[in-house]
Amino acid sequence: MNAMRRHRVKVIVSANAKGRILKADSPLSFLGGVDPATGVVVDESHPLCGKTIRGTMLVIPRGKGSTVGSYVLYSLVARNAAPAAIIMREMDMIVATGCVLGEIPLAIARADVWDTLRDDLLAELDPGSSSLSVLE
Repeated sequence: MNAMRRHRVKVIVSANAKGRILKADSPLSFLGGVDPATGVVVDESHPLCGKTIRGTMLVIPRGKGSTVGSYVLYSLVARNAAPAAIIMREMDMIVATGCVLGEIPLAIARADVWDTLRDDLLAELDPGSSSLSVLE
């Protein structure tokens, strides 16, 4: 039987979002690491290489790289290739700026919550209650 677990998170960009978790333990650079036209991770050294972030609850520890990464996130939205939301372990201003520009929901998860998040689980971000619900 599936159980829903609700976790408290710190919401940075507020909007409801729902999707399947796509998680990596490595930071992700949006500039050069993600194809802005398709949302596919193209960085061959990243564990998510070849996977699409489109429509996912993208779970990464933080972003990395250039401030242009903010505009790549915005571009992903314009091309309908953006994640449904981004959940990070630590605050990253480049990713936060891109999420604000593109209106992509963004939340920060504590370490104990981060450790429970797994690929392919269905998750829903509710900014009203500052919660991330995960169907396990």
